[in-house]
Amino acid sequence: MAELLKATSDKQIATGRRKDATARVQIFKGTGVIQVNRRDVAQYFGRPTLQMLVRQPLEATRLNDQVNVIANVNGGGLAGQAGAVRQAISRALVRFDETLKTLLRQGDYLTRDPRMKERKKYGRKGARRRFQFSKR
Repeated sequence: MAELLKATSDKQIATGRRKDATARVQIFKGTGVIQVNRRDVAQYFGRPTLQMLVRQPLEATRLNDQVNVIANVNGGGLAGQAGAVRQAISRALVRFDETLKTLLRQGDYLTRDPRMKERKKYGRKGARRRFQFSKR
């Protein structure tokens, strides 16, 4: 897969979103280093499942040790941020090489997850919770 990296420029930039999190990612040829908010991915995302989520597009395209990733993430929680970084990495890889699009589309890495937190309604305690009914 080394021949897949025939990019027109050295660096590709993309944006990813999930819940309330937004990630801006820069991808360029390198040794496989992933930094999130100026920290190592293992240090920023403590849970192994979140680290796996971030690495999924790179492993699907077999480019783990061929590209470096620098991500800036804000908003939301850690799970939302990991999903945003995953989408941003996928989009940047497609900008790097258009032939990767079908592979990443099959893995569902390019689709934005539309699930959001439901808003609180007036007259209720939460989005759906009602006040306790009192018969007497």
